[in-house]
This record gives sequence, C-alpha cells and structure tokens, in this order.
Amino acid sequence: MEITPALVLELNSTHTGGVMEEAEADVSPVPTVLSPLGYSILSFWMFLITVFSVFNNSLVIVVMVRNRQLLFPMNILILSLAISDLLMTICGSAIASVTNYYGQFFMARELCVFQGFTVNYFGLVSLCTLTLLAYERYNVVCKPMGTFKVTIRRSSKGLLLVWLHCLFWAAAPLLGWSSYGPEGVQTSCSLAWEERTTSNYSYLVPYWFFCFLLPTGIIIYCYYHILISMRKLNLSVENQGGRSRQHEDRRAACMVAAMIGSFFLCWMPYAIVSIIVIILPDLHIAPLLASTPAFLAKTSPVYNPIIFFFANKQFRNSALQIVLCGLYTPTAMVPDSDSEVSVVEDGTKRLAPNSIQPEATS
Repeated sequence: MEITPALVLELNSTHTGGVMEEAEADVSPVPTVLSPLGYSILSFWMFLITVFSVFNNSLVIVVMVRNRQLLFPMNILILSLAISDLLMTICGSAIASVTNYYGQFFMARELCVFQGFTVNYFGLVSLCTLTLLAYERYNVVCKPMGTFKVTIRRSSKGLLLVWLHCLFWAAAPLLGWSSYGPEGVQTSCSLAWEERTTSNYSYLVPYWFFCFLLPTGIIIYCYYHILISMRKLNLSVENQGGRSRQHEDRRAACMVAAMIGSFFLCWMPYAIVSIIVIILPDLHIAPLLASTPAFLAKTSPVYNPIIFFFANKQFRNSALQIVLCGLYTPTAMVPDSDSEVSVVEDGTKRLAPNSIQPEATS
C-alpha cells in the first residue's frame, strides 16, 4: 500500500480522535438518573436549605460571640452544634445545590471523597453533640441538687471526646475501612452503603450501632426521664402551696418534643435505609429512594437554631436586636421566686428555699 500524505493525515486524525474519545470516557460522569426537572427541584431545595442553615447557624455563632454572658457551660455545646451544622451545610448542601443544578457530580473523585468525609464527620458531630446535650440536661435535672454541676471544663472535655470519636468513624474509610463514593442520584457523595464486601460490612455494622442506634437510645432515655423529673418537681411545689408551673412544663415539653422530632425526622430515615441495605444486601433500592433520606439528613442544620431561638429568652432577645439592627427593645423579665427548672433554656436547676427536691430518676 502506498503511503501518501493524505493517508498519514487520516491515520493521525483517527488516532487523535480515538485518544480524545478514550480520555472523554475516562472523565465522563455516570449517567444521569433523574430528569432535568428533577435535578432542578433538588438543586433549588438544597439552595434553600443552604441559605436558611447558613443564616440560622451564623446568627447563633454571632450572638454567642457578642454576648459572652450566654457562654455558660451548657451553651458551649450549642455553639459547637452551630459550628458543626454550619460546616456540614457548606460542605454538603451548598455543593449539592451546584451539582444538582448540573445534574451530575462533575467534580474530581478527590472532591467526592472530601465531600463524603466532611458531611459524614460534621453530621456525626452534630448528632453526638445533641446526645451530649441531652445527657448533660439529664444529669442537671434528674440528679439531686448539689450532686452534679456542669462546668466549662466538663463541657470542653465532652466536646473534645465527641469530635475525636466522630473523627475516628469519619476517617476510617479514608484509610481503607469502607470507602466514600457517589450515592443515589449521583449528585452527592457519602459512605459506600451498597458495596458488598466483608471489609465494608465490618465497618457499617458497628458504625450504625455507635453512630445511630446508641445516640437515639440515649436521647430518648434522657429526655423521657427529664420530663418525668419535671413533673415530680411540679407536684412537689403544688403540694407546698406554691405556684403551679404547668405552663412552663408544657413549653419545655414542646421544646423537648421538637428536639426529638427533628432528630427522628432528619436522621431515622437515613438510618433505616442504611440498616436495610446491610441486612438485605441483595435488595435493589431505586436511586431516588436511596437519595431521599440523605437529602433529608442534610436539612438537619436548619432546625436546631430555630429550636434554640424559641427555647432561650436571652438568645432570642439578642438575636432580634441583631437582625432588626438595634430597633428591637427586649421587655424586662421578672424572675420567679417559685421553684424553676430551666432545662431547655440553660440547663440549670434552681429551687426555692422551701421547695422539696424531687427524687432522682433512675
């Protein structure tokens, strides 16, 4: 065969085209799962979650920093919760709003792993901080007066333990014990729940127990006994002829119900789908159904500041002053002389001198 310049040019074009097609195949994302409208809806939803979460949690942080009188031991946990929720939003919902807009996770695999790690880490920190908060409130309310006291040192040690505990579980997949990768509709990354390997299962089973089941049990146990102890305290005050605090108890019960409700709403669907995948490895779950609990969990940073806003009068007054640029003037609050349990507001227990201490709940 005679080799002509035209033949050489044709061969070069074919080779170049093949190399380009192969390179494009290497970097092309996985096929889209939803319609463009579906991805647009998810993108808009994640955008709204990002805006509200960044505003709410930033407001908590600013109020805490500007009002040092709010930084008593129990509120240190609230501040840590706001920081972890804010970081989770930036690394999770903000990125998800962009990737869903394009309908694919177009970033490099390293960024996918980074997003999976950060969302897992800061999400676990938020959950465990809520658990620590419930446990400390339980100690304050349910233990006899004078036997327990929350201090800055104790809260700091507890937070250090929480962040290190969560770092262990979040960093393990980076070291080869399980892994991170695209999930569901392929626009966000998380733990490889559907990976069918012994190593992955050996991680997911204890992860599910220590990071979902155990915190859930602790939160339910603590808040249940908090409500029981508050009811006993109210009865003891009424028996002495004191003012009934049923209104305050109902308000506290509503706050507790909101905390537990938001916890279950955001994280339990994710935990249920995860354990189903572990127990039934051959079960196929549709991508959209698999992604729904993950996107729902990403909404959790929005609710905690709202609950804290309605639960803490001091914080609410300071927040309104900042938001309204100083136009809001807080009303004077008259302290009560009767027995009081301020479990939701500041995690402290104060009893009048003639009040009867309720029995500790075991």
